[in-house]
Amino acid sequence: MSQVRLLFSEAWSSIRMNLSTTFAATMTVLIGMCLLGLFIALGTWVLSWSNHVQKELQVHVYFCTTAVTTADCSADPTKAQVLAVGKALRNTEHVQKVTFVPKAKAWAQQKKENPGGFPQGTYDLVGPLGNPLPDAYVVTPTEGQYTAVIGKEICHAKYGGVEPCATATTGGLGNAGGVKWESNVTKRVLTIAKVISLVFLIAVVLLVVAATLLIANTIRLSIFARRREIEVMKLVGATNWFIRGPFMLEGLLCGLVGAFLAVILLLLGKTIALPSILPHIGGGTGSSDVHALSFTLNAFALLAAGLLLGALGSGLTLRRFLQV
Repeated sequence: MSQVRLLFSEAWSSIRMNLSTTFAATMTVLIGMCLLGLFIALGTWVLSWSNHVQKELQVHVYFCTTAVTTADCSADPTKAQVLAVGKALRNTEHVQKVTFVPKAKAWAQQKKENPGGFPQGTYDLVGPLGNPLPDAYVVTPTEGQYTAVIGKEICHAKYGGVEPCATATTGGLGNAGGVKWESNVTKRVLTIAKVISLVFLIAVVLLVVAATLLIANTIRLSIFARRREIEVMKLVGATNWFIRGPFMLEGLLCGLVGAFLAVILLLLGKTIALPSILPHIGGGTGSSDVHALSFTLNAFALLAAGLLLGALGSGLTLRRFLQV
C-alpha cells in the first residue's frame, strides 16, 4: 500500500508541477478522441448503409407472357414449369430467399407506385387488353457479392418458361431480358462498399497512430524537464518500473480525463446538434437497419483508447531517458 501511495503521490506532484504540459497532453487526447469518436460514428453508419444497400441487391427472374411475345418467348408458362423453376432456384448455391411474385400482384404494385400511369391514363388503356406484366421470382442472395454469380448461373440454366437472358446487343447480360440483376448498379455498389471499408480501416489506423505520437511528444516535454531527477533516481538504484510508474500513471490520468471530456462533448453534440442535422440529410426517414455504433459502446471505446494511448505515450517516451 505504501508503494501505491507513493506512486500516486509522485504522479500528482508531477501533474501539479507541470500543469502546462499536463493540460497540453489532456487537450491532445481530447481532440484526438473527439475526432476518433466522430469517425467511428460516421464510419460505422456508412458501413451499415453499405450493408443495407447490398442486402437490396436481388435477381429478378421473369417468365414468358402472351401479352408480350418474342421469337423465343410466346406463351405463358405452365404451373409445373413455375414450380420446377422455384425449386431449382431454392437449391441454387448462395441463395438466401426466393419469393414468387404473380403478375396480378406486380400489376397492383405498379399501379400503387405510379397511380398516374406512363403517361396519364395508361392503366385505363392497357387494362382491357390484359395485364402485360409477367410472373416472376425474386431471388435474394446470402451476400451482395453473389448477385451476379447467381444471375449468370440462372441464365446458363435456361429454365423452361423463363424469358431468355439478354445478349450484348440487347443491353448487356443482367441489364435486360428475362433474368435481371442490374449488373452495372451491382458492380458500383460492391465497389463502393469495398472502398468504404478500406478507407475506414486506414483512417482509424492513421488517427490512432497520430494521436499516440502527439501524446508521446507532449509527455516527452514533461519527462525532459525532469531528466536530471530521473538520472539521479537511476544512479541511486531505483528500478526502471519504479521510475516509469508515476509517469505512466500521469499518462493514464491525462488519457482518461481527455477521453472523458471528449465523450461529454460528443454527448452534447448528439443531444443538441444531431437532431437539427438529421432532417437535412434524410436521417429521420432512413431504413431501420441503417445505424451507427451505439453511443454507449462508442464512449467505452474512447475511454479505453484514451487510457491505452496515455499509457503508451508515456511508457514509450521514457525508454530513452532510462538509459543512464
